[in-house]
Amino acid sequence: MQKANIDGKVWRFGKDIDTDLIIAARYLSTSVPEELAKHVMEDADPQFVKKMSSGDIIVAGENFGCGSSREHAPIALKAAGVAAVIAPTFARIFYRNAFNMGLPIFELQESAEIAEGDEISVDMNNGTITNKTSSKVYKFIPIPQFMQELIDAGGLMNFAQNEIKGK
Repeated sequence: MQKANIDGKVWRFGKDIDTDLIIAARYLSTSVPEELAKHVMEDADPQFVKKMSSGDIIVAGENFGCGSSREHAPIALKAAGVAAVIAPTFARIFYRNAFNMGLPIFELQESAEIAEGDEISVDMNNGTITNKTSSKVYKFIPIPQFMQELIDAGGLMNFAQNEIKGK
């Protein structure tokens, strides 16, 4: 495991953020991550890409990533510089796609307690999220080591290529 902590500013979104809100279908004529990144979350917050900085963290309500099974959604988030997504629950297919693309996501039932603009730190190894703004510490079930290895490698394809190369 390489990167144990993720530190960033929080951007809040509500529940049931579907993949079309993450990256609208009108932009799916490309699969170039940098192009997708320009439009991430555009229909939920048209100014999101302009406001956020690389390394920031999305904290959302339940059922994040519902809707279609498009892999473009986690690709766009990651390419835009979103360091992680925290929500009480994730749509099943988005959950798997996020790890396959190397985007860390964490299930936290108390995510509603974290406000937009808060500075937080996610300790992936110990399963804690520390809200540096409010000094509250939250526990989550750490992701399995294999899933952390996918994140460390930058996604499933990179992980597989590294395995083939013997790294």
